[in-house]
Amino acid sequence: MKFRIVCVGKLKEKYWANACAEYIKRLSKFHEVEVIEVGEEKIPRKYSSADIAKVQVKECLALDKHIKGFFMVLDEKGQRFNSENFAKKLKSIAEKTFIVTFVIGGSFGLSESFKSKAHLKLSFSDFTFPHQLMRVVLLEQLYRVSTINNNIPYAK
Repeated sequence: MKFRIVCVGKLKEKYWANACAEYIKRLSKFHEVEVIEVGEEKIPRKYSSADIAKVQVKECLALDKHIKGFFMVLDEKGQRFNSENFAKKLKSIAEKTFIVTFVIGGSFGLSESFKSKAHLKLSFSDFTFPHQLMRVVLLEQLYRVSTINNNIPYAK
């Protein structure tokens, strides 16, 4: 299975980039991992809800070009799994498709119309996380479920 992570913006802090690189290295023992970053749109310092909507549309159009296979968006209102059930879900998805695409929106999130096209909305918490941290959390969980699906004790 190939994991494709499509996200808005680059990792600005070295510690986020280092954490992601470590989990990608661990994951590569099980899966091919591809990270695609699309540009973060600029917004006026004093912005309106219309400005936010414009940013979402532009970012979602850029994200949409990279969607392949089974498509999940990370959304705080999405479906929740524990690690074992997420492992089962990914195993069942792998029976149907080779590529699983995860989409992480930018600072202003994803448009509702974009989220409605996803095969699954995935939530890790009621909390809102910075999109850079969410990338690390997603990669860690993908590594964790990969160890579960391969009957390997999780290396802490």
